[in-house]
Amino acid sequence: MDTSSVWRRKNKALSCFPRLNNPLRFEMVIKKRTSTGPGVEVHPDYIFPLVLTSATQELFGCRADEDLTEASPYKLLNKEDVVQDMKTRAAVSDFSPVKQFVLDYPDDEILLVFDREFTYGQSFYLALTPEAKERILHTPQAAEAQPGEVQGQEELVVKSPEPQAWIPLGSELEIEEDSTKFSRDKLRYRVSRARRDFGAPVSFSDHVAVDDVHKCVSFKDEKFTIKLMEKECEVQAIPILSNSSAQTQWEYPKNMCTQYEPRGFSMEEKENYRQSEKLRKFMNTVAPSVFRALQQNHIMDVFVDDWRTLGEDVGGKVDTHLKEYQSFTDLNYSKDKTISHINWHPSINGIVAVAMVERASLEERIDNSTKLLLKHPLILFWSFSDPIKPQLLLECPDDVLAFEFCPSDPNIIVGGCMNGLVVLWDISAHVDRLQGTRPSGGRSTSVSTETFDLEEKRKNDVPVVHYCAISAIESGHKAPITDVQWLPETFEVSRMGVPLVNPNTACVQLVTCAPNCSLMFWDIRAQRVGVQPLSDKKQRVEDNPYSVLDTFSHLNLTWKPLLKVTLPRIDSSAARLPYSPLKFSLQHNCRDRLAERGETPLDYSNLRVTSAKNPEPLGDFNTKFYVGTEDGELIHTDWKLEKDNDSGRLFSCKPLTYVIAHDGLINTVQRSPFFKDIILTVGGWTFALWKDGVMEGALMQSPCSETKYTVGYWSLTRPAVLFIGRADGSMEVWDLLEKSHEPSEVQNITIDSITCIKPFFSKLHFLALSDDLGTLHVVQIPWTLYNPSSNEKLKIGKYLEKEVERLLYFMKRMEMRGQEKNSMEAEEQRKKMEPMVGERTMEVKEEEDRKEYGRYLAQVKRWQGVTDSSSRNPPVGNPQSTFPISVWDPLSAGASSSYTSSNSVCFHGTLHMYGRTGRGVLPRSSTNVLTPGC
Repeated sequence: MDTSSVWRRKNKALSCFPRLNNPLRFEMVIKKRTSTGPGVEVHPDYIFPLVLTSATQELFGCRADEDLTEASPYKLLNKEDVVQDMKTRAAVSDFSPVKQFVLDYPDDEILLVFDREFTYGQSFYLALTPEAKERILHTPQAAEAQPGEVQGQEELVVKSPEPQAWIPLGSELEIEEDSTKFSRDKLRYRVSRARRDFGAPVSFSDHVAVDDVHKCVSFKDEKFTIKLMEKECEVQAIPILSNSSAQTQWEYPKNMCTQYEPRGFSMEEKENYRQSEKLRKFMNTVAPSVFRALQQNHIMDVFVDDWRTLGEDVGGKVDTHLKEYQSFTDLNYSKDKTISHINWHPSINGIVAVAMVERASLEERIDNSTKLLLKHPLILFWSFSDPIKPQLLLECPDDVLAFEFCPSDPNIIVGGCMNGLVVLWDISAHVDRLQGTRPSGGRSTSVSTETFDLEEKRKNDVPVVHYCAISAIESGHKAPITDVQWLPETFEVSRMGVPLVNPNTACVQLVTCAPNCSLMFWDIRAQRVGVQPLSDKKQRVEDNPYSVLDTFSHLNLTWKPLLKVTLPRIDSSAARLPYSPLKFSLQHNCRDRLAERGETPLDYSNLRVTSAKNPEPLGDFNTKFYVGTEDGELIHTDWKLEKDNDSGRLFSCKPLTYVIAHDGLINTVQRSPFFKDIILTVGGWTFALWKDGVMEGALMQSPCSETKYTVGYWSLTRPAVLFIGRADGSMEVWDLLEKSHEPSEVQNITIDSITCIKPFFSKLHFLALSDDLGTLHVVQIPWTLYNPSSNEKLKIGKYLEKEVERLLYFMKRMEMRGQEKNSMEAEEQRKKMEPMVGERTMEVKEEEDRKEYGRYLAQVKRWQGVTDSSSRNPPVGNPQSTFPISVWDPLSAGASSSYTSSNSVCFHGTLHMYGRTGRGVLPRSSTNVLTPGC
């Protein structure tokens, strides 16, 4: 219903009622009814029907059928009581419809009549004038008359109300403004049809619409907008409340100098003071106090912080819980999305940036590829001062999995996309907006006083920054970029991977990695060779619909990597693919040199690549780094390229060492901020600590968790504290000084998996963590987790050194045990080969025994006088004669024994083996009777 119709109905309703403040304004003569049929009579103007509640009836003593009946229907009410009731109950009072009549009533008593038959529509009616009261009280015929009786055929003259002059109060202007006025003539259209088409037969046919049907689904084009030139809206003007403060202007301090001439004593005055009795008494008086103070300072340090020392040893329960400070989410930008990476702004406190990606599987991305192409991913900048709406939006060509602020200039941001492209942004034009939202202290929120919060206006309030440059599609990664880092400003890398001196003293190169088995080095400076044509510059200016800064216009769509490092397998197995890196850690960390150069920003568009004619290589520079793969392997490799002597081609060297660190993909490879040679890796169900150069094993490895570990991070203020995120939304806090076999604190933060964590500290210590639902949680770290204990770094350093010694000792023991095992295996093999050697010795021994037996036969023949040596049957000797017998034991390594026998022995020309006792060797000193085996 529009406004004009509402006003017309209102004025029509007001014109239907007489003015209540003057009951005698209209003269109305009512013709009395003579019919006895049902219906409600129109009441005269000197009475007013009322509805009295039971509470009002009881208050004024006019209860129906009790105080007032059909025989006695009258009740005189005190005017003051009625006025007091209207003041007490105001609009709730039953007399409020006749308030003005009661106030203007001249007498002290007002007549109330009980209408049992509801003649005028209500159970009571009130006499509005004294004349009406007298008329009703002094006409008993009317009171005694029955409802069905005819009161007469008296007919009175009816006077019509006289029209009154219209008094304008301003409503006609509003009606005229809201009324529709035609500003042009109406358009006329004529639709005609040939006469022969009327009544013509119509025929319909069936057609299978399978391949010919094309659906044209409507979609919203964000690049096309219709500018709203004029809009009518109504707002309620209210004063805008604002808090303001003023402070005296701070004057910049200046160094001032004053020339003066020192005043001193002469030699005579000095000698007089030395010999004075006053000085001697003073020295004798203060000397004991000075000596006592010096002794106390030597015994106890008066400058130590007692409260801080006391805080470490305070007993009782200590609060170690992470308290949620703020959470950030948006209904439009965070719906059906997850957060892949978090970064705090390096120079503006209270600003945190998050990368939003689609929460979809590979199959869902393929099915909805058209929809995803029309909807650009974003990086949101949140501020503590406004948790409802982001302060800045960075438009991305695809989902960004990792991004980093430039340490030399925080306005430069680099990101790695899921499609393998590298993106650069420049937010220099929006720094004032981010700084204006920085909180002055504590938690503050901005309150909007607008009455209408239109969604379209809300979107337009947040600026969207388009990317300045993207890498060439054919030269980038062929897989999603999972990690990106800036190289330090102290050096740069050549195309051969050789570290050179960086003359710009600013971060100009970066490193990216992707699971396509490679790492790439990129340079953001312009090339020296080649001059860009003027036509290309004009074309780029014309093709800039988003007003993008031209800081990196020389790189857009032509940016190629400076160096590509692959990770081949150590075992050179052709069946297995090279290593697939996910995270990496360089030995040299970037540091912010913005304070050293001052607040003057660096113009990256004027930088040029270092000339290759006079390079300045850095000597004794470590180019080795660590890489975590998707197979749970930790690799130690070098980024320098090697040259083939035969072909002269450059190729990446094989990794130095590798170790299977985890049973799942490695999602964190990070060096400790206190110990640059200690590395944290997180993957699968465990995390581990490694020492640079010691790849025999982990210094420490956690027990297997019930749920997977998704991310990990070192504490920025305590060397012994680690933060580990899990897939069930819980956060584990490990304090190595307290426990090393289990976490010191496990706290549930969210209901879904934790995807990224990043600590930050200024005045307060915060930990930003994101979940798989697209919500950013900022929790406050308790005092015990960010305040280091005394000599904590020294204690952790000794603990890690002992772990290194333990690992090396364990490896030595393993090597020694391996050697022992090899020697034992060799001994067992030698024992297995001994029977074969024994068999070859048996043949030799048999030959020797034959020769000895021949000699024995010759001796026997000499004893018995037998000369025929060709006889095969041995002679039968004297039964009482004795002769020696030689026995050979094959198990006694060829040893033989001689025995003497007194019995007769029958020989058949063959050597018989006799039984043996014990170990198989007959005792030499014993005499045995041998029975030959025939």
